[in-house]
Amino acid sequence: MDKEFDIVITTLLGLESFTAREIKRLGYEDIKTEDGRVTFRGDMEAVARANMWVRTGERVFIKLGEFYADTYDALFEGTKSLPWESIIDKNGAFPVKGHTLKSKLYSERDCQAIIKKAIADRLSQKYGAVRLSETGALYKVSFSLMKDIAVLMIDTSGEPLHKRGYRPRANLAPLRETIAAAMVMLSYWKFEYPLCDPFCGSGTIPIEAAMFKKNMAPGMKRCFAYEAFEGFDKSVKETVIEEAEDSIRDIPLVILASDIDSDTVMTAIENIENAGLGDIISPVVKNAKNFRSDIRYGTIITNPPYGERLGDKAECEALYGETGMMYSGLKDWSCYILAPDGDFEKFFGRRADKKRKVYNGMIKCNIYQYFGAKP
Repeated sequence: MDKEFDIVITTLLGLESFTAREIKRLGYEDIKTEDGRVTFRGDMEAVARANMWVRTGERVFIKLGEFYADTYDALFEGTKSLPWESIIDKNGAFPVKGHTLKSKLYSERDCQAIIKKAIADRLSQKYGAVRLSETGALYKVSFSLMKDIAVLMIDTSGEPLHKRGYRPRANLAPLRETIAAAMVMLSYWKFEYPLCDPFCGSGTIPIEAAMFKKNMAPGMKRCFAYEAFEGFDKSVKETVIEEAEDSIRDIPLVILASDIDSDTVMTAIENIENAGLGDIISPVVKNAKNFRSDIRYGTIITNPPYGERLGDKAECEALYGETGMMYSGLKDWSCYILAPDGDFEKFFGRRADKKRKVYNGMIKCNIYQYFGAKP
């Protein structure tokens, strides 16, 4: 598996540019960005490094091919022509799953069955097997049909990348780790100054902030699907882990985390310990409106409750107002708040200096950015 291929990283809508920037930092070029995905060229080491280091992506795929398919025959022949044997071994299991949108082939179930049969026929011919056992490593095949263009890929991540391994328990409707990481990357927070999350929930933003500043790879505490692929050189993963361990920075950080709910704070403490950051972050029970600081140039990065976490609209609006009052008392602080697209600024009491649209699940949100004075 030392050959190069197209590597696709899927993302939440709005996070594509963050992921592209991360891939560029890893040293890869020829990066293509589309809605919900970032593509670049690389080998299995690139697959391993992307899984280990990308904070804002959802999954890493090896792309087998792309072709026009407006009939089931075209879908079958196009799928069968792809080099599946270059990745899937003789005993490999290859479940198929995907979606169609704005295509003549609208039945996902039928497309799934056609693709499965085409891959099986190809592998049977290549391996000289009448029947494939599918008792070996798992190679999850993903397909998409968009405007009659079929894209077929193999998942190398397994569990989504946002499942870092430090958060076995979470509060109701938790913030996804990838969005938290993007908020930190978007901010101008300097590690010499304090960071505060007054609505810390299960601790996701403080954890992602500390990991980013300390340059801790988000994939260090988990395994990935590609590790079970036959022919994968185990020394590649070992090299990537060594690189990650050697890259951790020992820097002092002041990260303040609090939440009004004591059970939520206990969950945050557990997750922070799991992430190995208990000596840096110590969440406390506190009402966000009571946060004060005499230190200048700090940064707030937070996700006030809304939707499932705070269903009452009037209560939500009042909370935004209290948060705005709290922030107005912090001299020279910057503030980054994730909230649903709507009247947030009106209730916060101030128009944002800048807004960034993202999707938290199916909810359209903005990262409202308020810039304090530069140190």
